[in-house]
Amino acid sequence: MRTAWEYTLYIPHDPRAVAISRRTLRDILTTHTLPALVEPAELLASELLTNALRHTTGPAALKLRQSGRSFRLGAWDTDPTPPTITTPARTPTSGRGLHLVDAYADDWGWFTVNGNSGKYIWCELGTELKPG
Repeated sequence: MRTAWEYTLYIPHDPRAVAISRRTLRDILTTHTLPALVEPAELLASELLTNALRHTTGPAALKLRQSGRSFRLGAWDTDPTPPTITTPARTPTSGRGLHLVDAYADDWGWFTVNGNSGKYIWCELGTELKPG
């Protein structure tokens, strides 16, 4: 059984922070011998953090936690408005974030943080993904 661990990366409201977060996530998962999670976790983290930066003006955070067979990642932002899955725009670059989270994650959800000071959207991936 794996040892449980948790990391939190606080990021400024800067689109470059998403790429930095992906690289950090890749390093963490590789270090903890979870290479099968790198690609799906990078995709999900990118979507959640991009949404956090696109829909708020404040900072954000990426939280990673592994315990047993469960890996959870989540993004905190400063807007308490509930996330909604909308019909994607016809352009290939917008409106698909939560659709991807819903498709790739084993489970996902959200909750408000400290009343009205933001929200946290989380998703889970199993740590024993099957290849291909």
